[in-house]
Amino acid sequence: MQIERYMGRISGPLLDRIDLHIEVPSVPYQELAARQDGTSSATMRAQVQQARAVQTRRFGGEGQRLNSRMTSRQLRKYCVLDTECQGLMQNAMETLGLSARAHDRILRVARTIADLEGVDTIKHPTPDRSNRLS
Repeated sequence: MQIERYMGRISGPLLDRIDLHIEVPSVPYQELAARQDGTSSATMRAQVQQARAVQTRRFGGEGQRLNSRMTSRQLRKYCVLDTECQGLMQNAMETLGLSARAHDRILRVARTIADLEGVDTIKHPTPDRSNRLS
């Protein structure tokens, strides 16, 4: 019980500084045995380079080039959420007890995902675009 309490005290502040937490389920044998290739490194590199170019243009003369370095003012300017996303964010903040730091990191990651998808606005994923990056 003491170890769990200790880990809880330590893990909260540490986890609060990690942008993405993804639980990865085991891969079914059929997928491992399939001969279909996933996204190649070259394709992924091209997508990242394109997203970084968008970010460089976006921030132009604002002194930085990446979403990860956005200030609070830039977050409000470039990470506007549609109504559905605002509701989702509010629900997450209230039910998960997320910090202001977590809120800002979510916006930065959402902006980056939108950049990777080549869209100007942050929107709730629809079934046809939810797996585009996989």
